[in-house]
Amino acid sequence: MEVDASPCLEGRMLVTRIFKSRRSCLFLLSILFVLVIFIDPCQGDVGTAAQYIPPYLPTTCYGNDASEFPSSNLFAAAGDGIWDNGASCGRQYLVRCISATQPGTCVPDQTIQIKIVDYAPTALSAPSADGTTIVLSETAFGVIANSSASAINVEFQHYDMGAFDGVAYASICFLKPDKEKIVIRGKCNFRSSFFPDFYSPEPS
Repeated sequence: MEVDASPCLEGRMLVTRIFKSRRSCLFLLSILFVLVIFIDPCQGDVGTAAQYIPPYLPTTCYGNDASEFPSSNLFAAAGDGIWDNGASCGRQYLVRCISATQPGTCVPDQTIQIKIVDYAPTALSAPSADGTTIVLSETAFGVIANSSASAINVEFQHYDMGAFDGVAYASICFLKPDKEKIVIRGKCNFRSSFFPDFYSPEPS
């Protein structure tokens, strides 16, 4: 008596196809996971920065309240481009020097976190150059560029401390295991191609 083996063969072929299909899906998912890890979403704006020296008080944002100034002295006055009708007061920005008229002005791989405390056009001290996107404190400017420069080209990005809470915070912390993790005032962040060397002093 001959047994028809075709159903068995068809069954095996079906199982093989399903197995291969699952392997293909797993492969595609692995590719997507790798892309999520290695593609850095950081994008900043490009602008210009000048510097200004003391006295810094009073300010348009806080009047004579010196307690609003960070102890690190890493602060700035907003130019018209980011002033946002005063909404920029208190905002934090990551800033780095990318070029200048004089070669060698920028400090390589150095990024600072600054706080907006004033409006540049009405600041008590005149900036070293007019019409810039941002006017950095003397200390802040000196961290990322040669202090003798009057203006530099910068790359900057709004830094929202709250943006690292919850899911967004977990994604940044756990989806980029290949990058060096640094903790900034209790928040988890990573060195990236946009900000390869983030400078932030220890909080007081």
